[in-house]
Amino acid sequence: MRGDKKTRLLAKQLFKLSLVNGEVSAAQVAGVLGYLEKVQPRQPLTLLKLYHCAIAAELAKSRALVEHAGPMADSALQLIARAMTQKYRRPVTASAQRNDALLAGLRVRVGSDVYESSVAGQLAALSAAL
Repeated sequence: MRGDKKTRLLAKQLFKLSLVNGEVSAAQVAGVLGYLEKVQPRQPLTLLKLYHCAIAAELAKSRALVEHAGPMADSALQLIARAMTQKYRRPVTASAQRNDALLAGLRVRVGSDVYESSVAGQLAALSAAL
């Protein structure tokens, strides 16, 4: 999915057009897709894949996926969302997902950043150190 230089550049420009005040706008994305439908650029599949990856990565920066092993209180989820909003200086929403492989603790993923405080993660780090 590398595409040639012109395709990557066009995908990057289209991505920039999709942002309003630093956030992805559904109306702008619809406009970009409508434009692509009319113009039909070369390597359309590659262009759409590159554009999709850029949009998905940007949207992931605004979501915190909180993986947990046991029960998760809504207040704890709100505290995590508030802490991530302060850390990243942009609105971050948090959603919970059960993960029995963690044993205990949490794993929080915001975009490509992962914060882990779980027993499984600590055991893995310990076994890697030995």
